[in-house]
Amino acid sequence: METVETEITTWYLEQTSPDDLVPARPAALEVVRAEVPSPELSRYLYFGVGGDYNWSDRLPWNYADWAEWLARPGAETWVAYDRGTPAGYAEFSPGPDGAVEIICFGLLSSFTGKGFGGHLLTEAVRRAWTVGDRHDLPATSRVWLHTCSLDGPAALPNYTRRGFRVYDTKESVERVWERPLGPWPGAF
Repeated sequence: METVETEITTWYLEQTSPDDLVPARPAALEVVRAEVPSPELSRYLYFGVGGDYNWSDRLPWNYADWAEWLARPGAETWVAYDRGTPAGYAEFSPGPDGAVEIICFGLLSSFTGKGFGGHLLTEAVRRAWTVGDRHDLPATSRVWLHTCSLDGPAALPNYTRRGFRVYDTKESVERVWERPLGPWPGAF
C-alpha cells in the first residue's frame, strides 16, 4: 500500500493535579487492569483501536518487542469491558519524574458513539494518578497525553472535557498510509 504526505496537528495536553479531572457520567463498562503482561492482548488492542487512525509505529514489532515494552517498570494496560467483551483500553508509560503518559487510549470502533469514551477516560485518569502507589515509583505529579488530527473526532473534545489543558501544539508533515490499515494489518 502506498503512503502519502499529510499535514498533521498534534496537541499535547496535561493535568497537574488529580483535582483537574472532570468526571464523565458513568457508563456500563468494567475497567480492569491487565496485570499479566500479554503481547497478544496488547497487540490486539493497539491495532483494534488504532488501525483506523494510522497507528502504525508498532507494526514492525515482534513478540519480544511487545514483551519488552510491557515489562517496563510501572507500565500498565487498563481494559474496558462491555458485558465481558473488550471495548477499549488505556496504556500508561510512567517516567522517572512522576509524569505518567497515557500513551494509548481509545475504543474499538464498534463501541464508539455509545458514551463509553468519557467514562473510560475518567477511570484511566483516576488510575494514572495512582500508578506510583502500585509500583516502586514516585507519586504521580502530572498526567499527560497527546492526540493528533488523524485521531477520531471525539478525541480532543473528550480530553478537554475531562479537564486536560493543551500546553503545546505542533504542526508537521508526515508520511502516512494512503488509507488506514484498519484493525487487521496485512489482511487485505
